[in-house]
Amino acid sequence: MDRNPSPPPPSCSQEDEEDLAGGDCIGSTVYSKHWLFGVLSGLIQIVTPESAKSGSDDEQQMELTEETENEICRVWDMSMDEDVALFLQEFKAPDIFMGVLAKSRCPRLREICVGILGNMACFREICVSISSCEDHGQVLLQCLCDSDPPTLLETSRLLLTCLSQAEVASVWVERIREHPSIYASVCFIMSSSTNGLKTWKGLMFTCTSYSCSPQQTMGFKQLCPDTAKETWNLLFDLVCHEFCQVGDPPIILQEQKTVLASVFSVMSAISASWAAQEHPKREEVDLPLIDSLIRVLQNMEHCQKKPENSTESDPEEPTNCGSTQDEFHMKILKDISCEFLSNIFQELSKETVAQGLKEGQLNKEKCSCAFQSLLPLYSPVVEDFVKVLREVDKALAEDLEDSFPSVKAQT
Repeated sequence: MDRNPSPPPPSCSQEDEEDLAGGDCIGSTVYSKHWLFGVLSGLIQIVTPESAKSGSDDEQQMELTEETENEICRVWDMSMDEDVALFLQEFKAPDIFMGVLAKSRCPRLREICVGILGNMACFREICVSISSCEDHGQVLLQCLCDSDPPTLLETSRLLLTCLSQAEVASVWVERIREHPSIYASVCFIMSSSTNGLKTWKGLMFTCTSYSCSPQQTMGFKQLCPDTAKETWNLLFDLVCHEFCQVGDPPIILQEQKTVLASVFSVMSAISASWAAQEHPKREEVDLPLIDSLIRVLQNMEHCQKKPENSTESDPEEPTNCGSTQDEFHMKILKDISCEFLSNIFQELSKETVAQGLKEGQLNKEKCSCAFQSLLPLYSPVVEDFVKVLREVDKALAEDLEDSFPSVKAQT
């Protein structure tokens, strides 16, 4: 049968109608408490030690009967209702679902249980309760290592729902950072181009609007005042140690362009909000970010070059430019990268520039790539940078001025 059938519509027998009339309804809904208790009891039976011993057949433990699947799918559908979600919370249903996730080897059952928890977490009170339990947190994070794509998708949605709640976001960010295997799984999900796993990228895109204006930038800080540092640290590690690394083929940018644009935009917004609030500056992070941003721009330039042997008259000849949509996303990435890089450039001290030249984050090739992308829009920033550079390495500054006369004319 279909892996993801639509939850069946609720049915109501004569006996059910009598129960409903007698106060069996959940809140203001027409859903039956008695029926729901029966389904939850069935879930408990599935994962009890006695059931595991009697069901020694591996295939039996990996599959659900059609009747059981339909019933649990109905609960999944019902859990979108706040009355039902609160009822499930009141009667400790999350503990049952966590037990299933910890013990069951049935992919479909695990997917449904995480999906139910994801629906329940849409309500703040339940989200805080689930997030505050360390045991629940560990079980859910382990689901990020699941090999089953639908379960992984539902887990991502659940965690993104929790991360969107400022009250508990820092708890989840810290948990992810504390577990290397989980951190690696998040990196994989964020860099995956699989259509169903773009939910992590979606979370980043919801934050990009905060980089559009100073007022919106401040809005990001106000949205998650307790999590900005944790979010910055997580994204900094992703940018500097996971995405678009030295030795990666330039074409990898095609897979990472959307998530990189989103990550850079969020980091730029956080950085701007800190600057506006005179947050203590950490110049040691500037050089690794400059290195990553310039490498992205270098790879972008490489991807946009046509093969040397290509001709305009051959419509069948493949190019590296990609589709119109790819070009659009590349432009977004370039715009965001240039804005972020210009903000960092204009805050560099002479000491940081000297350190960058010594450690290799700055050299003629990298500066030329940066200038090529930043000019002419960010001419004042480039001119100020060259003035600082001249104090540290006059010969390099003059070489760059020769390559970019517009900068030389203003210095």
